[in-house]
Amino acid sequence: MKKATDPHSPTLDGSDGGQSRRVRIDPAGRVVVPAGFRKALGIRSGQELLLSMDDGVLRLRTIDAALDRVRLIARSKRKGRGSVVEQFITERRAEAARE
Repeated sequence: MKKATDPHSPTLDGSDGGQSRRVRIDPAGRVVVPAGFRKALGIRSGQELLLSMDDGVLRLRTIDAALDRVRLIARSKRKGRGSVVEQFITERRAEAARE
C-alpha cells in the first residue's frame, strides 16, 4: 500500500483489494466523491445514496447496491425453505382449519 503523506495523493490501494482516496470535508460537512469513483459506480448528479456507519467506518452505497445486498441476505436466510408465498398459504390454510 502506498503511503499517503501528500493531501493531493493519488488513489491508494486498499488492504481489501479496493481503492481509497483522500478527500476533505468542507465547512458545510460535504464530501466530494471523486469522478472516477462516481463513474465506476454509475452515480449520477442528484442521485440519492445510502450512508451507513459500522465499527467507525463510513460506507456510501447506491440504493440499488443496498437493495441487492438485502436481497442476497434474504435469499441466504431462506435457502432450502421453499417459496415464501407457498409457506404463507400453507400457514393460512392451517389457521382456517383450526377455526
